Formats: sequence, C-alpha cells, structure tokens
Amino acid sequence: MAIENANRNEQEAQSIDVAEDSRELDWKSKSFMGSMFMGELDMELAYPYPEQSAEDKAEGDELLARIDAWANDAIDGDQIDRDEEIPAHVFKGLADLGLFGIKIPKKYGGLGMSQTNYMRILGHFCRYHCGSVGATLSAHQSIGIPQPLKLFGTEEQKKKFLPRIARGEISAFGLTEPQVGSDPANLATHAELNEAGTHWVLNGEKLWCTNGVIADLFVVMARTPDKVIKGKPRKQITAFIVEGKWDGVDVLHRSKFMGIRAIENGVIRFTDVQVPVDHVIAGEGRGLKLALTTLNDGRLGIPAICAETTKGLVEFSARWAKTRHQWGKHIGEHEAGADKLARMAAGAYAMETLAFFGGALSDAGGRDLRMEAATAKMFNSELISELGDLGLQFRGGRGYEQEASLKRRGEHAEPIERGVRDARINRIVEGTTDIMHLFLAREALDPHLKVAAPLFGRASAGVKFKTLLACAAKYATWYPKLWLGGLFRWFGDFDGRLRGHLRWVDARTRKLARTLFHQMILQGPKLEMRQLILARVVDIGAELAVMALVASRVQTELKNGDTTNVGRGLYWLKSRRVVVDRMFEDISSNCDADARKLAAELMLSAEALEDLPKPDLSPLPREYGSDLTSGRQTVRASQMRQQDDAAAK
Repeated sequence: MAIENANRNEQEAQSIDVAEDSRELDWKSKSFMGSMFMGELDMELAYPYPEQSAEDKAEGDELLARIDAWANDAIDGDQIDRDEEIPAHVFKGLADLGLFGIKIPKKYGGLGMSQTNYMRILGHFCRYHCGSVGATLSAHQSIGIPQPLKLFGTEEQKKKFLPRIARGEISAFGLTEPQVGSDPANLATHAELNEAGTHWVLNGEKLWCTNGVIADLFVVMARTPDKVIKGKPRKQITAFIVEGKWDGVDVLHRSKFMGIRAIENGVIRFTDVQVPVDHVIAGEGRGLKLALTTLNDGRLGIPAICAETTKGLVEFSARWAKTRHQWGKHIGEHEAGADKLARMAAGAYAMETLAFFGGALSDAGGRDLRMEAATAKMFNSELISELGDLGLQFRGGRGYEQEASLKRRGEHAEPIERGVRDARINRIVEGTTDIMHLFLAREALDPHLKVAAPLFGRASAGVKFKTLLACAAKYATWYPKLWLGGLFRWFGDFDGRLRGHLRWVDARTRKLARTLFHQMILQGPKLEMRQLILARVVDIGAELAVMALVASRVQTELKNGDTTNVGRGLYWLKSRRVVVDRMFEDISSNCDADARKLAAELMLSAEALEDLPKPDLSPLPREYGSDLTSGRQTVRASQMRQQDDAAAK
C-alpha cells in the first residue's frame, strides 16, 4: 500500500501511482534480503550456499568449450572495439551455436539452459572475448522478447516468435524516450485501437534502444487510453511486439558510446505502425508490470558479467604483481600493492557470490528474488567501477594504454583500459544505481507500509485509530527483539573464524531495522524525499547481505574440503565492517542539507539550457535484419558513417 504525501506535486503523484500499480504486490516466498531490513538474519535461506548441480555445470562447461573453440579465432574484441561494429560472421557463429536462444525452451528451438549457465556464458564472453558481443546477447535475452514471452506470452505467441529468435533473429526493447528516462508514467509513445478493433496504431520515438538498429523484433512500451480505477484516471502502459520490417518503423540514428562501442543502440521512430491486437503481451495496461517482473531475472546478467570480468582482472594483476619489480621487490610485496590485490580478489569473490545466489534463486523457481536481483545489479556494477579503476592504477601507464598499442610494443596486452570503459555502463542500464536505491527502499518499507500506511495519509480518524492498534500489536513484540534478539545466537554450524563475523552481521542487521524504523518515525512522509538517507539504508542492507552470503559460501566450501577461498572471504568480512559502520554514522551526520542548499544556489544562478533545434533525421538504410551472413552490416555501417560526416559538415 502506498502512502499519500502532501510533499508531492501532481506529476510526482501520477508517477508514483503508475509505479505502485505495477509493483509485484505479493511475495512468492520469504526474502533473504527483505528479512534483513526487518532485522532478521535468516541463514536458513542462505546456508548451505546453493551450488550448481554437476549435471547442469557439465552442460554449461560443454557449451563454453564449444564457444571458445570458435571464438578464439572468430572474435577479436580489440578490433571490434576499434571498428565499433560486430562483424556479420560473428552474428552467424552466435546463431549457429544457438546463443540467441540460451534460455528459450528446447521445444521452441532454444537451448533451454538454466539461468546460472546463461549468466556464466555472458560473463565468459565479456571476460575472454568481447564486451560488446556479451552486451548484445544480454540485451537480446534479458530485456528483449525471449524473457517477456516466456513469462507472459500466450502459447500462440511463443510458437510464432521464439523459434525465430532461437534461430538468430535479434530482439530489442523500447522504453526510454528523449524526454523520459526512469519515469515511464510520462511516456509520449502512444497506441490507439483502430475502429475495426483489429490493430493498434503506434506512434512515438524511442531513445537508446539497444540492438534496435539491427533488430528484427521489438518489445515496445506505449501509452494506451487511460482507465478509471477507484474513481481516478490511471495511465496505462502496454507492451507490444513490433516487427522491424513493418512500414513506419525507422532507425533514425545509431548512438555511439564511451564503452561497448559495437552495440547497435539507437533512436527508433514509429509512425502509424499497424500492430495486430494479438501482438500485445500480457494484456492491455500491464506493460510496466511485465517490464519490472522480467527484469528480476534479466538484471542478473550484469552482476555475473561484473564478477567474471573482475576475476579476470585479479588473475592478470596477480601475475603482473609477481612479474614487475620496483625498489627491490615484486610490486605485490609492497604494502600498497598488496592492498590493491587483496581488495580486488576479495571483491571478485563477493561479487560472484552475490550474483550466483540470485541465479540459484531463479533456477529454484517459485522464489522471490526481486530484492536480491536488484541488489546484485546495484552492488556489483558499483564495485566493478571501483575495482576496475584500482586494477588500472595497479598497472600504471600500461593500464591506461590501449591493447593494440601494448601489442605493438611487445607488452602483455591485457585490455584493462577497454574493460574499464565497457564496465561503466553497468551503473546506468537496466535501472541506474539511484533508481535501484529507490526500488529497494520501497521494497524494504513494504512490511511497514502494509500496517502503518494510513497513519501517513488522509484516512479517517476511525481508520487511523484501528491502524494504531494494529501497529501497537505488531511493534510491541517486534521492536524489543531488535535489541535483545541476538543474545542467544551462536552460529554453531560455522567455522570459528566465521562465527564472530556472523554475530557482528546479525547485530548490525537488527541495528539496520531499528534505523529504518526510527527514520520512518522522524521523517514521516518526508522520508520518501530523503533519497540519500534511503540510499545509505539500502547500501548497508546490501553490504550486510553480501557479508552473510560470503560467510555461507566459505563455510559450504570448507564443508566440501575446499580451502581455496578462505583468505578472500575472511578479508572481505573483516574489511567491510569499517564500511558498514561508516555508513551508519553518515545517516545521522552528513552534509545532505548543505548539498541541497548549494544545489539550489547553483540552479538559481544558472540559466536553463535552451531547447536546441531538433535535427531532421532521415531514416537510416534499412539494410539490416536476420540475414547476417551477407555482410550487409558492413554496408550499413559505412552508410551511417557517411551520414554522420554529412551531419557534421
């Protein structure tokens, strides 16, 4: 239940209404992360750490070996980065290996692989071969058509589209618009049902549509006519399957980026596109709910990529540390070098632990993973930026130098510079870190709002009185447990080196719940606007969850006789205590008010940007599609460069 907030303006209120209508209201199962925000560290949900079955791992290993046998000769990641284009023969090879249908069930022509193997494949591509290829595969399957159809499609839709996608036709997702980022309530793209009731007429423009420049099929989010719900008009967002070859679908521009330079991301315009009514996914008005639900699994690709590429960075950095001498020692023996190596190695282990815990939840089925998936995406995408920069610094000038230049000088050409550029996008796509903070904060508050929301709204006195009684019954027992609940917790199933850390995590978990509760009381409805406080609360929850999972994984490995990662795990557990306690301090002692004041002064003295003349972009050549063996993409790329040159002149 959402709370009414007098601090919102009308537009904010509408956006919140749309978001609330699209939330998953029911929890499929008890959430490990959700429980922590309520002060409960339930290790039964995390221990033993879930391991991939031998059979499933063998299937993934076999495919990874086939990928390497092909990709080691077929893919040159550095060349793809320089050309800003994935060659046609690479697309053909991906299709031949079935990699456009990794999770599509076998009965529809796909590989039918697990979420865990899907994540392994994406990470492997980005670590060993090419980030742009990995991103193309990820966007196609995480936010493109395969996952929405698996979850919400009719049997007819699945039979019609999934075999095409499994064979190599490329899909894209259209949500973001030039004036709309993370606020889908204000979409301008719209669709109206024709008089005959046979087709929706789609009009609008989508920005940063990944794979859109070469897509055969799109999932497009559009406004459809409002509906009156509980006496109030509510905006409706509907998901449509759109064929790239249809009249009225035009590629206006291919966007170029700092990293993953070969992705086919661009501006797509839809002009009076006739969409058959049976191309609606999940039903009218359910588009945003579809997108949010799809992203539960879809987001897990990014943390897997982050973890695997960081493992590669650690492996190379350890070799470099043992090779490079300065001042009479290996650089890894100097304290500054040792610190960097330890932080990278422990961080990679923690990232992998968090990512594949989410993968295991997905494969188990029937488990709620919305908070775990969002946390993994947020946490790993932030940490890879920190550790990637650390690895680059560790290598010095060679880290900053491009791969091709290193090769020409006869140096070990680890593409750290390209990896840092490629990794930066992860903090933005599929929900920025700021949006993940708000999403997770809303979910963390959900148990409280289900009980106490009327106290913050315009409910009648009678309703508020009943709510007070319900709150008294709930919190009279819950709140004291936050102070006393850890007295008898021993974690006896864990190694003595881990036990103390888990007791510490347990105590801080209860402190986290108290802190969130106190902020609800102190801030009231204004807490919604205190985004930095909410972000700190969420980040503390993420840190504590990762610590608990790391302890679980180390103990599970010890039980299996594997001591390889004990050092990594213990270093992570000890080092993150300082981080968590600093975050707690920042909640009560910070510069948030000063930041708001200074920002207001800066905006007051600044002039708003004037609207620039909108260029009259002509559609790019329609020489793209599923025939990826003909080299048409090379022709199309050349034509786009000519268009860019003409525009520059």
